[in-house]
Amino acid sequence: MTYPPALVCVVFFVVLWFSALIGWAFQRKLKALDEDLRQDFGLILASTLTLLGLIIGFSFSMATNRYDQRKNYEEAEANAIGTEYVRADLLPAADAAKVRALLRKYLDQRVLFYLTQDEQEFQQTIARTAQLQTELWSAVLAPATAQPTAVVALAVSGMNDVLNTQGYTQAGFWNRIPVAAWALMGMIAIACNLLIGYNSRSVNAGSKLLPILPLLVSIAFMLIADIDTPRRGLIRVRPQNLISLAESLRPQSAVNFHPQ
Repeated sequence: MTYPPALVCVVFFVVLWFSALIGWAFQRKLKALDEDLRQDFGLILASTLTLLGLIIGFSFSMATNRYDQRKNYEEAEANAIGTEYVRADLLPAADAAKVRALLRKYLDQRVLFYLTQDEQEFQQTIARTAQLQTELWSAVLAPATAQPTAVVALAVSGMNDVLNTQGYTQAGFWNRIPVAAWALMGMIAIACNLLIGYNSRSVNAGSKLLPILPLLVSIAFMLIADIDTPRRGLIRVRPQNLISLAESLRPQSAVNFHPQ
């Protein structure tokens, strides 16, 4: 299940700030640490903050790698569709015309896969894509069965690439940072803010300085969630290669694609 990155930021900020306030409240009620214990406590706090920074860095790297992967799959899918559109010349004229018409419709659906925000429309796009895949395979299977030559086999191979790249793209959209990783980041961030609050010596720190770390960590979490969320947020893969291919194959297309 996906959550809006802004919601992730707000929820983590509230939880982390509350955790810092709890630590600060404990520090005021309990006996202050002596100098030796405070030095050891500072070492623990520094180590915990370092661990949090490392985990945030690793999670950011995971998210950016998945984002780059989705971009590469979009490019590969556009190349596969364009190649198969050209290879349609290897089929009989009637079959070639049918395959090209289906590929143009299929290309429209692949663009909508990236641009559609409405969940119901997105599910309809998925259903239409699956139906068109069946029709595309049937369109090349008939001439391949009638004329099983090496030339026609190239068109069948190209269609296989078209179908496979769509599966890779879908897998890339499902490949997200695991929930366990988010839980681990959240627990370590809470522990850090508890220690930060407990380490505070100022009476007014609870109202002035304690929100700083929760805010910064929450912004970092929001950025990771934004990159890791394929269909929500500000940082999304734009199907520029698919749009460019659609425009080149059908300049007068009735379907207009606009960035969202």
